[in-house]
Amino acid sequence: MQTPPQSPITESGKTILEQEARAIQLMAERLDESFAKAVELLAACRGKIIISGMGKSGIIGQKIAATMSSTGSTALFLHPAEAAHGDLGIVGSDDVVICLSKSGETEELNFIIPALRQIGVTLIAMTGNKRSFLAQSAMVMLDTGIEQEACPYDLAPTTSTTAMLAMGDALAMALMQQKEFTQRDFALTHPKGSLGRRLTVKVSDIMAKECALPLVQEDALLTDLILEMTSKRYGMSAIVNSEGRLSGIFTDGDLRRLVQSGKEFLSLNARTVMTEKPKTVTSDTLAKECLDILETYRITQLLVCDPEHRPVGLVHIHDLITLGL
Repeated sequence: MQTPPQSPITESGKTILEQEARAIQLMAERLDESFAKAVELLAACRGKIIISGMGKSGIIGQKIAATMSSTGSTALFLHPAEAAHGDLGIVGSDDVVICLSKSGETEELNFIIPALRQIGVTLIAMTGNKRSFLAQSAMVMLDTGIEQEACPYDLAPTTSTTAMLAMGDALAMALMQQKEFTQRDFALTHPKGSLGRRLTVKVSDIMAKECALPLVQEDALLTDLILEMTSKRYGMSAIVNSEGRLSGIFTDGDLRRLVQSGKEFLSLNARTVMTEKPKTVTSDTLAKECLDILETYRITQLLVCDPEHRPVGLVHIHDLITLGL
């Protein structure tokens, strides 16, 4: 079957995407040891990574700074115009400054370069003009040059900013690997995200405890056990011995099975009807591990015990669903 013809607008969009993709490919092909040098300088930075750029380059710079900050580096964006009016005070001699400029001749950037030199920073340039003032002033230059913008008039920053963004991502990811930044490290900088919750939230952060915990002694009558389960509304109760250590568990499922058996059971005590050796977790167990146990054994709640095997809390699967796991 023949592919239906695309509209001129769709064709135009496809051409632009292909042009920008080709620009990134060409940039990758000419990448040299300057990139490795830049990553080494960033990895060795004892201060901050400061990124600066004007206009659309500045917007890309903000994104690069955000990516580096979330992947293990202390990075921030400095507006070059504001820098010239006092914000240079945040820059220290241990910092590495990355300047973004398509032409390498951005007036606001070039104006602050002498001051950056006096402060003693390490300067990295991201530009497409090797002969520019910015390129000549930098210790390392990263070539983000393009043949032309995707703009039909070759004016609006499009392909050039795409190239800068891609180079920034390459820097951030290479730097992350150089620093051996792990998934757990990532979670610590993203505590609100799904991965952050999976790798940082512990059972102790979400468990029901103290008076909310359904708990009876081994010699408690079944009627008392049912009342405890009903009042705490977890569909189960922990059963402990005289020393407060966990002996077993009784659930609403156990109660249904007792009723279906047709036997007289109201005079029984908790020790007689409990299930011994239930699955438990500790307060330091990750919430994600807790969810895995619940799903593996197809149960809806887990008791939390201390090192002496005394129940101290309860986690219900609804708590984990609410958490977004």
